Amino acid sequence: MTEGSGDERLAEIDFEEGASAHPSPDVAQERRIAIYDLLEKNHFSPADGGDRGPYALRLKIVDNRLILALATEAGEALGDISLSMSPFRSLMKDYATVCESYFEAIKTAPRARIEAIDMGRRGLHDEGSELLRERLKGDAALDFDTARRLFTLIYVLHMRG
Repeated sequence: MTEGSGDERLAEIDFEEGASAHPSPDVAQERRIAIYDLLEKNHFSPADGGDRGPYALRLKIVDNRLILALATEAGEALGDISLSMSPFRSLMKDYATVCESYFEAIKTAPRARIEAIDMGRRGLHDEGSELLRERLKGDAALDFDTARRLFTLIYVLHMRG
């Protein structure tokens, strides 16, 4: 996938989390890293963006739907992409379980155990990334690394600590 002028990218990311609990320190750190990495390098091209990038993205979950609210960097609304969270539900649950095991393991487990859990975690993360790309097909084009980082942010938003 070519990046063209370099404007087909996300330049700003925000969340609408409501009044629920704040993320745990581990989850908050994962979010900070994902946002930093995503803003450093990404490719995101909404089908209806009309080459008006870079883009601002606001993520929110409403009634079991993931809403990706898009705007230009200058704040002009471009519309929303709405995805059902149902296809992600089982994967999110499995990913949460593995992440919890990983965060516990890094405290005391032997290196081989940590590496094994991390391989499983990365495999589920890759699966979530591919699912996200598939679900966004026709609405937005994004590369694999961008999908991985967005999946992390969606996971954090979905789990809310």
